[in-house]
Amino acid sequence: MPFRLWDQIRDWVIVTLLLIISLGTMLTQNTAMLRGLRGFALETSSWAESQFAWVGQFSRAVSENETLRAENIAYSSELARSREARLENERLRALIAFRDSSDYPMVPARIVSKDLLPEKNFITLDVGRDDSVDVGMAVIDEQGAIGKVVFTSPNYSRVMPYQNTDFRLPAKVLPSQASGIIRWPGTRSGELMLEYIVKTEAVEVGEQVVTSGYSGVFPPGIPVGTITSLTGLPGRNELEIRLQPATNLGQAEHAFVILRKPDPQRLELESRELR
Repeated sequence: MPFRLWDQIRDWVIVTLLLIISLGTMLTQNTAMLRGLRGFALETSSWAESQFAWVGQFSRAVSENETLRAENIAYSSELARSREARLENERLRALIAFRDSSDYPMVPARIVSKDLLPEKNFITLDVGRDDSVDVGMAVIDEQGAIGKVVFTSPNYSRVMPYQNTDFRLPAKVLPSQASGIIRWPGTRSGELMLEYIVKTEAVEVGEQVVTSGYSGVFPPGIPVGTITSLTGLPGRNELEIRLQPATNLGQAEHAFVILRKPDPQRLELESRELR
């Protein structure tokens, strides 16, 4: 049994002894041949190390790149939040200044949802009956008219904006005072139409259109839009007038509800039909 074990490990023992003797000889002797061998070994190991050094450099570069990318994302997010806070502050300042300069009693509101569909668009405000908001009240912002309240709950209001094919608003052109009706044709989101203006009226592209006050909902003088094109309708004595809305409904985030209800006697009288 011992002889079998020796036979199995003999080769390993001999190789180990030879390696120990070789290393001892190389470390203790200082002959020219050994110095040359050591130099050659050092040159070989240095060359091999230099060939594989890029692996470590690449790994470090990848790690540093990932760190820099994460830091860049964090800085970009912080910058975006800072810009948004600055813009929000500017918008709120403009809203406060507008409220303070207005002659109408108003309640401020935040737009909490928008249903912007091809025809029947609606928005929802975070004010309702508990805030004295009622059906029929006008909704505006610091830029101009937005719409009117059509439904209310204790804490919320549903608003039909100008971008709804059922919306109508009496308006007039400045400075000519030519009066017509504003509606949305349901084609382009950033475009309104002013109808029933005859061709003889002195209206021009670039003139402002404001509420006329004839609706009983919107007080007079609220900006509605700016004329962008004038076209004569064939076979009719009317102009096709297109406007750019004063308020960008897609970007609007805050609004005011004018706390003024239409006169019920006037509405009842105007709803009667001649017999």
